[in-house]
Amino acid sequence: MGPMESTMFMKSRAIFLSLLAGIVLAGGLLLSTGAAHAQNQSSGLPLPRFVSLRADEVNMRTGPGVQYPVEWVYKRQGLPAEIIAEYGTWRKVRDWQGTQGWMHQSMLSGKRNFVVVGVERSLRRAADSDSSANAYVEPGVVGQLVECESASSWCQVEVGGVSGWLRRVDVWGVYRGEEIK
Repeated sequence: MGPMESTMFMKSRAIFLSLLAGIVLAGGLLLSTGAAHAQNQSSGLPLPRFVSLRADEVNMRTGPGVQYPVEWVYKRQGLPAEIIAEYGTWRKVRDWQGTQGWMHQSMLSGKRNFVVVGVERSLRRAADSDSSANAYVEPGVVGQLVECESASSWCQVEVGGVSGWLRRVDVWGVYRGEEIK
């Protein structure tokens, strides 16, 4: 190989390496942009929305990731929580007392529960204030929402195996006018 051929080969090799580096760099940018996009994608479900805690022990963190410190540990499976924001697989939630933080989506369930607020409530036999009580439930008691008609101020619920009716304003875990079937 003569000096002219050697120079052309070196230039061709330099161009090839530059192109290869550009392709690798562009591919890396596409991959990192794709990963960032996937990380910021939401579930597509409406916000805010109610869920419940899936496990007996759930950590609430100060930010969306395991690198953030645990601020609270919830030890009550089924406790309702309200998702107010999403970041990748992390959900910013608010509890019934107003505490906010981040929980991993795997610790949350779509099961609809409620917590009794205020004072002791009468679990009614029918959706009527004049109906007799099946049971009385204390503030902080957690139960399952069975059905809420959108036009009704009452929800059919189950607490500890006892079915009945509670007014929406007496529980936390359902929105005014929300329908649950």
